[in-house]
Amino acid sequence: MTVVALTGGIAAGKTTVTDVFRAEGLNVVDADELAREAVAPGTPALSALVDRFGPGVLREDGSLNRDGLAAIVFGNDQALAALNAMVHPEVWRLSKERFEALEKDHPQTPLVYAVPLLAESDRVAEFDAVIVVDAPAEQRVSRLVESRQMSPEEARSRVSSQAPDEDRLDIADVILDASVSEEQTTIAARSLAGALKACWPDRLATLPTRF
Repeated sequence: MTVVALTGGIAAGKTTVTDVFRAEGLNVVDADELAREAVAPGTPALSALVDRFGPGVLREDGSLNRDGLAAIVFGNDQALAALNAMVHPEVWRLSKERFEALEKDHPQTPLVYAVPLLAESDRVAEFDAVIVVDAPAEQRVSRLVESRQMSPEEARSRVSSQAPDEDRLDIADVILDASVSEEQTTIAARSLAGALKACWPDRLATLPTRF
């Protein structure tokens, strides 16, 4: 089974790229979507989170209060490690289920795993190639301030809490420059989608390294 990982720092433009990939007919498995599924009401992972962090992490309807949980773990390495230990294995289990189902039904369609924290994990070797959506840290700070109404301080804290840009670039087989306009990023993503289709599944080594 061939799987390509797609990653990028917060506000780099990964969502724009995944939207294009889906529109171009690629199979995309999104780790963020599966993370929400993993902690849906009634799941063991959600129960574990309540046991560890208290009932305050739940909304009135029994769903996870993601903002409330983020406020608890952000800046607290011990709490964040506990959260990751409870949720990440379930996300990976769900991801592998999706990979297997898509590979069975669409073996000739490129399969892309959109995962935001790949550089921070030990799963890089699980993938046949890694695509990094890249934009400078200060530009991503500006995007967070403009699009999510964060303060500059909060935005810089969010960016700096992730792996440095250099660490992501070190694991990249392909770099997509998303420091330009959204329109240009969309054009580059379409070009990359076409290249993936042309070389899938056994000629990934022929992919251009920059888009």
